[in-house]
Amino acid sequence: MSNPVFFASPGSLDGLAPGDVFVLDGTEARHAVTVKRLAVGEGVDIADGAGKRLTGTIAAVAPNELTVECSGLSDEPRPGVRLVLVQALAKGDRDELAAETATELGIDAVVPWQAERSIVRWKAERAAKAHAKWQSVVTAAAKQARRAWIPEVRSAVDGAGLQAAVAAADLAVILHEDAVRPLRQVLEAWQGELPAGDAAAGGREVLLIVGPEGGISPREVTRLCDAGAVTALLGHHVLRSSTAGPAATVLASDILGRW
Repeated sequence: MSNPVFFASPGSLDGLAPGDVFVLDGTEARHAVTVKRLAVGEGVDIADGAGKRLTGTIAAVAPNELTVECSGLSDEPRPGVRLVLVQALAKGDRDELAAETATELGIDAVVPWQAERSIVRWKAERAAKAHAKWQSVVTAAAKQARRAWIPEVRSAVDGAGLQAAVAAADLAVILHEDAVRPLRQVLEAWQGELPAGDAAAGGREVLLIVGPEGGISPREVTRLCDAGAVTALLGHHVLRSSTAGPAATVLASDILGRW
């Protein structure tokens, strides 16, 4: 069974070597000691959320500290093609559920999208609180999945902001029930057009765009396609807003060789 993972601040693991001791403190240490009830001698991983992972054994515990003796360090590279979930705001926390599940399945970043048909609205002070909550949900999901990378929750976008993101992306796919081509076909065709070894070199991003409960409006689809997006059919059934993104993450991860 894999070790439980706890997150330290980015850069805090730099310069460490096997045999060194690392002290984790704060909220993560309290969770390890008081909630998980980890004890001296147990294995544990400490990740910095940016790809670096320390594997070690607990040497000492205190109410707000976890002392770990390092047995190994590793750097986990980003995938050659990064997947970004553009999730329309949805009621009933379905948008948060989508971000959470997609994180467990390997998504690299999440973009909250204020779609035309989104019932939920992020305005003023609520926007900052909602964004912080999404990042907290994503961080917890990354811990659950034992990930060394914490996906970034990017700033929320409206229609114009998403059009700009689509124009800048290597590939932007709108998951839409009226699409003709299956998602597999769209991804395989795009992958086949890349120069040999180009995807493995890294730095490319694929946007997976999911609409709200009422679907993406025809006007939005037109504008996004004008900006460079393509539509794709995820399957024979119409999925909930909370399900489509995670399902697409699984399929894309397989097709693009991430799994």
